[in-house]
Amino acid sequence: MNNQNWVWWKHGVFYHIYPQSYCDSNSDGIGDINGIIRKLDYLSELGITAIWLSPIYESPMHDCGYDVSDYKKIDPVFGPLDDFKCLLKQAHERRIRVVMDLVMNHTSHFHSWFVESRSSRDNPKRDWYIWKEGLNGRKPNNWRSAYGKRAWEYDELTGQYYLHTFFTEMPDLNWRNKDMRKAFFSEVRFWLDLGVDGFRLDVINLIVKDKKFRNNPLYFGIPWIQKHLYTRNRPKSLKITWQLRKLLDEYDDRMSVGEIYALPPGNPATVADYLGSGDNSIHLAFDFSLIFQPWSAKRYHNCLKKWYSHIPENGWACNVLSNHDLSRSISRFGRSRHHLEKSKVLAVLLLTIKGTPFIYYGEEIGMTNGRLKKNQIVDPLGKRFWPFFKGRDRARTPMQWSPAINAGFSIHTPWLPVNEDYLELNVKVESRNPDSILNLYRSLIFLRNDEVILQSGDWVPVINGEKGILAYSRVLGKEQILVLLNFRNRTMKIPVPFPVNGYVLISTHRWGGSRLKPVEDIIFPYEATVLRMNT
Repeated sequence: MNNQNWVWWKHGVFYHIYPQSYCDSNSDGIGDINGIIRKLDYLSELGITAIWLSPIYESPMHDCGYDVSDYKKIDPVFGPLDDFKCLLKQAHERRIRVVMDLVMNHTSHFHSWFVESRSSRDNPKRDWYIWKEGLNGRKPNNWRSAYGKRAWEYDELTGQYYLHTFFTEMPDLNWRNKDMRKAFFSEVRFWLDLGVDGFRLDVINLIVKDKKFRNNPLYFGIPWIQKHLYTRNRPKSLKITWQLRKLLDEYDDRMSVGEIYALPPGNPATVADYLGSGDNSIHLAFDFSLIFQPWSAKRYHNCLKKWYSHIPENGWACNVLSNHDLSRSISRFGRSRHHLEKSKVLAVLLLTIKGTPFIYYGEEIGMTNGRLKKNQIVDPLGKRFWPFFKGRDRARTPMQWSPAINAGFSIHTPWLPVNEDYLELNVKVESRNPDSILNLYRSLIFLRNDEVILQSGDWVPVINGEKGILAYSRVLGKEQILVLLNFRNRTMKIPVPFPVNGYVLISTHRWGGSRLKPVEDIIFPYEATVLRMNT
């Protein structure tokens, strides 16, 4: 079908690439831009509309690239800027958009702005970062970093403290400073002028802090367990997103998607606030509530219903099951013998609910968390909190392309170990298996790209998780597609409040094109079926 109102960032399918782990083209064990270029045909055949790249800017890599030392340069580990220009050109030739990660909250302490800022108290860029006097020999206030430590670092050269929401090597920018904002937006224009299609905005709700530097309230009186009242979700951060939207709107067909940092169980109301009226702020915003849900049809139903209820009238939802900071979707439910069946249920869910789907690299082949030893950890969080938290590397292991050495990722020892299951779970093997999760993803993406109703139709709940069954319809005019998902490992009677009379579009258990008649009121273990209903 032809969607006359098709908008790429609304109706297409996004694919999140962690560049270090995608494909190594120069045999140094680290993925790079040329490696991504080599796999563009794979992404095109998969049906991907846009790729989002985790940071590839110049960086000392204290936090895997999220500590940027120069926003206008590509880090040499990924290749030169010309390689990126080639990626843009070749992706666009395949009608694939390219979205970059934009780190707005902080820079590296090696960034030239911070080098100047810390050089003296009267430097013109001093106020580009957040500096404060101590209080009676103590830190300026009780603020803690996202990782529990004190968020202030004393600088002996100038005798003041600077704020760092994350690591000490990542000082926070002062978004209240107009000159800094102007300079930062100039960096954004650099990439837009090159042809970048949009940005994923890292922890966008953290970029502005309380002007009065008031202490955060404590939970249970424990200093390191704070309610981040004055360090997150400040009204000024919403105004910054409005300014960014105006900048993006100066260019044709560009977009933004914001990471709204929230702890489990998520906060869809706050996330939706960053969508503004739907056309004056960021285009999309990640709500991680779905990621935080246990394996429960009812919990998934309640989560989706709540999320959709907060989307503004002119706004648009996006949905995600995994990313580079959190556990891979299927590993959250344990390494059960049914993990591939559950992966298929989640695949059907992600690609048939309303909103833009984001697929994390490897999700389409059923990749699970890697099992890493302490001496294999690269992530500074994993090193700091082992064994209580084993870090984010487990969700960042190399993409599994084939059963060849190092899963076809590199002929050199990879920067992180390849998963043990790569001999079975890889693109080459699964491409030959019509029942593989990869081929299910291909079919689902093809269906979504072909069906306007799955791109734009309303989401109408049918079964709210009763007896482990989640069912909903996508409705557009007189058309209706019904999705049936069984979260249990048993055959169940379908408690649908109307006769199920239609034919199968995609199913894990039934032949495509076969008819499901009203008398067939059972659903098989871990079945996921998409039906076009007779009207």
